[in-house]
Order: sequence, then structure tokens, then C-alpha cells
Amino acid sequence: MRTRPRTFTHLAVTAAAAAVLATAACGESGSSGTGGNAQASGSAGGSGGDTCAPVPGDQLVVLEDDQQLQNADNIIPAVNAQAAAANPALVETLNAVSAELTTEQLIEMNAAVDVERQSAEDVAAAYVADNGLDSGSGGSGAVVVGAADFTESQVLANVYADALTAAGFQASVQTVGNRELYLPALQRGEIQAFPEYLATVADILNEQVTPGADPIASGDAEATAAALEPIAEQAGLVFGEPAEAADQNAFAVTTEFADALGVSTLSELAEACGDGSLLLGGPGECPTRPQCQPGLEDTYGLEFAGFSEYDAGGPLTKAAIQQGEVSIGLVFSSDGALAQG
Repeated sequence: MRTRPRTFTHLAVTAAAAAVLATAACGESGSSGTGGNAQASGSAGGSGGDTCAPVPGDQLVVLEDDQQLQNADNIIPAVNAQAAAANPALVETLNAVSAELTTEQLIEMNAAVDVERQSAEDVAAAYVADNGLDSGSGGSGAVVVGAADFTESQVLANVYADALTAAGFQASVQTVGNRELYLPALQRGEIQAFPEYLATVADILNEQVTPGADPIASGDAEATAAALEPIAEQAGLVFGEPAEAADQNAFAVTTEFADALGVSTLSELAEACGDGSLLLGGPGECPTRPQCQPGLEDTYGLEFAGFSEYDAGGPLTKAAIQQGEVSIGLVFSSDGALAQG
């Protein structure tokens, strides 16, 4: 089971018909993947004009969240504080990975494993070599990089380990499991490094250090990382620099839909779709969660003719977008299904 807490249950894609690996978010998902259960703002048939009616297509594209509705879940190195102090090259090497890693690259690596069936080890090794991350120096001693038991974490852990090995460390990867297991192991020094998710870990550690405290994560990666730094120190951890790459809630349409309207951002979609004919698809809790339908309405001024319940970023939602059942749906920004074919 994937257990990275987030706004909705996170599902990893395997092949086109992918098996679903669930992850918890703000509680258990209310969606059971029933599909096509129109609710919320009207029937799935919609009302108003058809300017923004669904357009079928094979390729999905994420519309940019240009007003930062979602929290910044950028990939960020988490390091045991004692290990970081013992050899500064540890964090420096992982920061070099962050400086290169983009969301597009993460999508391609996830697709290589989940769709093309390459091994996480081979994909990571190729990425390190292709991006000049095999020329570090200054490392020494053993480093265990932890990984959760889903594709993206496995790939990133191997990228970290390969870069550290090239820098002179004796690095290995150990699959630890969910955050309830790996975060304490990292704090105790049983593992020394882990590829984390900025906004999620920031709020978890903030709650751990100061129970009941207000969340510190936002859509601003720099501000979230700055707020995390003193909290991490109290938790016995050090965080490196966040990568541009992020794995967070996102909203996708078909490329045919985006091209027809000439839109690439959610703000542009709101300008183009003022007739209220959009159909939205996603998990059952979407109509009530601030970072799903209410957020799209309040932050972007989007209006929806209807909502259809599917799964949380999984194959049912993606299929509904591709088949023209909905105009737009909730996905995850680093999903291998977003790889450009």
C-alpha cells in the first residue's frame, strides 16, 4: 500500500489498464471507483453551452495550477541530521539531483517502469548517467537510502543511491514501507536519506513537533521549505533543496481539448469556459474538498455543469477523460500516463 498522506488517495499507474496502489490522504477516499456517478452541481449531461464539452483523445495533459491551489509537494531530500553533519557531501550530492530533476523527467521514469516494464534500478542508473550526476566527489562511508513500496519512490531512491555511490559513498537502497515506518527509521538513523515530498512532510513534522499547530505548507515551495527548516532541526532531520519535480494533485484534459481551446493553465480554462458546460471527474470527496471542486470554483472561478465520481487519479478517471465522459479530471502530476507518446 502506498501511504504518502495527501489530499486524495494516490494511485500509481502500472500499464494502460494499471493495477491500483492506494495511498491515504486527508482520511480514506470516499471513492470506490464506481464511475459515472453524477452528483454535486448537476447531471453528468451538463447544462449551458457546449464550448467546453468533453473532447475524447488518447493523450492527457495537465493544466498548470498557475494560482497555486495545490500545496507544493516537490521532491526533496530528507537526511538524518547526524549523517548530514558527519559528511556535508551527502546533502550536497542530493542537492545536485534536485537541481536536475523535473516533473517531466519524473513522468518519463515512472512510465519507463510502469508502462515499459523496465526495472527501477536500470531507469535510475540511466538517468544518473544521462544527467551528469555520476561525477560527484567527497563522499565516504556507508549510506542507506530508504524507499517506500511504490514505483516513484523506488526510482528516486535508486537515483539518490547511484549519485551517492558516484560521489564516493557506499550507498544502498532499503525498502522500508510507509511513512509511519520510514520516518522514524530516518530520525533514528537506521536509514540516512529518503526522497520525500515537501508539503506533505512539512505538515506531518509540524504536527509531530507541535501537535495542533496550523499547517505550514502552501503552494509556494520556497516558503514551505523555509518554514520546514527549523521544524526539521527539532525532529533530528536536515532537508536539502526541493527539486522542480513535484508529485501532487493536478487536473488533466485531453490534448485535443486543450488545443481546441488554446489553453495550458487553469486560469486560461476559466476564461475560455465561462458558459458552465465543464464536466468534472474525480474521487467521491472532490465536491467537498478545498483543493478539488470548491478550490477550482473559488480560486479560478470555474463553473461545472456536473461531477462524475470515479477514482482518485487512477485508471477510471483517466479513462473517463480520454473517452470524453468528462472534460477535466483529477490526476497526479508525475503519473507515467502523462508521458508524451
